[in-house]
Amino acid sequence: MPAKIYNSAPLPFMGQKRRFVNQFREALREFSSATTFVDLFGGSGLLSHITAHERPDARVIYNDFDDYHLRIENVERTNAILAEIREILAGIPRVAKVPADAKAQIVALLEEHEQTGFVDYITISSSLLFSANYADNLEILRKSTLYNNIKQTSYSCNNYLDGLEIVKHDYRELFGRYKNVPGVVFFVDPPYLSTDTGVYKCYWRLRDYLDVLRVIDGQSYIYFTSDKSQIVELLDWMQSNAVHGNPFEGATRREFSVNTFAVKYTDIMLYRA
Repeated sequence: MPAKIYNSAPLPFMGQKRRFVNQFREALREFSSATTFVDLFGGSGLLSHITAHERPDARVIYNDFDDYHLRIENVERTNAILAEIREILAGIPRVAKVPADAKAQIVALLEEHEQTGFVDYITISSSLLFSANYADNLEILRKSTLYNNIKQTSYSCNNYLDGLEIVKHDYRELFGRYKNVPGVVFFVDPPYLSTDTGVYKCYWRLRDYLDVLRVIDGQSYIYFTSDKSQIVELLDWMQSNAVHGNPFEGATRREFSVNTFAVKYTDIMLYRA
């Protein structure tokens, strides 16, 4: 029986590229002579998984910086925990708020499982929070309002990581290892600009986003971004408009922190006589 080919990641993950699956397969055909594919921001591993099936002749290096493979390896344990949570939520309507006593039981259950091994909070929280909301630890769940969004069937991840070389490195270090390898293609799918979410381990500023461009300069690549980043527009502008050096060099900088109920940010004023 042939191995299953996934068109979306088998476990929840923010930002997976399931909408690009068909276009990604088409793009891969443009690199028929490639011998090594390096997924610098591996995320859920979906791009690497598809590549391993489309190009079984090539090396596929999956940079699993978020330890997604640990969640895959513990899927049966996660299924068992979810089965226990279903029993607690029995009788509570779908999408309804979880009463305090049931929430206390769920928290106690997860505390107990923490003592004996791995708990996949991202997957479990996807059944207890609204769509696209995740928690990566028990304290977040403890503070959150829970809802009965429990998945009714078990997760299956069979063969998802087959054919992949799984590593965990800073993307710059990994790029340095492979940048001079003949026939290498880089997949570049960095976190969204100005994001600070439970499934990403850092806050991505404009400088970080621009630094990523160093790895596609002069390389074969498949790069992902969004119109929210406006990175394409920025580079088009820079190509069309000559700016001699940094116009803010030598300017005085003043900052004012703003912290409202809805948002926290820093206002910046720059001036130069």
